[in-house]
Amino acid sequence: MDLQLIDQFAKNIIFEAGRRIRTAFTYDLVVETKSNANDLVTNIDRETELFLIEKIKSFDSTHKIIGEEGMGEKVDSLEGVVWIIDPIDGTMNFVKQHRHFMISIGIFVDGIGKLGYIFDVMREDLFYAIEGVGAWYNDSPLRKLQPVKIEEAVIGINASWVAPNRHIHHEKVIELVRKVRGTRSYGSAAMEIAFVVSGKLDAYVSMRLSPWDIGGGTIIAKEVGAIATNLRGEGFDFFHQDTFIIANPSIHQELLEKYIVQYD
Repeated sequence: MDLQLIDQFAKNIIFEAGRRIRTAFTYDLVVETKSNANDLVTNIDRETELFLIEKIKSFDSTHKIIGEEGMGEKVDSLEGVVWIIDPIDGTMNFVKQHRHFMISIGIFVDGIGKLGYIFDVMREDLFYAIEGVGAWYNDSPLRKLQPVKIEEAVIGINASWVAPNRHIHHEKVIELVRKVRGTRSYGSAAMEIAFVVSGKLDAYVSMRLSPWDIGGGTIIAKEVGAIATNLRGEGFDFFHQDTFIIANPSIHQELLEKYIVQYD
């Protein structure tokens, strides 16, 4: 399998999808809700996913596709070549701010992540990786992450973590927030993952993410040494929602043992 050929094809359709999304701001968006009032989807999400599916299938009809909006076929295994795509990660940012949203794509071969992409549509910034070869931010190589202490870390975490909830010991999270150098919340899992792999954040945690949120980012993570697991320290299940943490390897275990602690 020619990964270089697939890589160039993937970049081409990502850039083209980005141009289509930016052009879409010139006409009215149709905004709908999915599971709840804050779970948004637009006509552009669906149109972009269909565009990507059509391009991928025309490239190789045997490639399988798992997409957030469910526009492709049903996929129940990672055998063969499987694309996991999110046409717009951060739809609320897309609708409300017209920025801070990403295209996320992960390409797996027989269950192994081979190519990963996170594309900031409005800034036209691409984070990407080829398994075993390296990771890049646009044309610049991304370096292996350097060790960081908790006291010097900047963590991607939203306010719901410090409010009483039935999932996490929020008092420990409050302790973490007071201990670290700073916290941020950007409203796009793919964006926060991109910031971790490029060293702009030192960790990002979420109570619930889907495979398309992280498919591309976990592949990039391996190439820079970041550790991505669920909150039990296990690998992510690419067919179900799960908790998620990606962190600099020097603080990943400490975060799980001392601060991001789930109720039994």
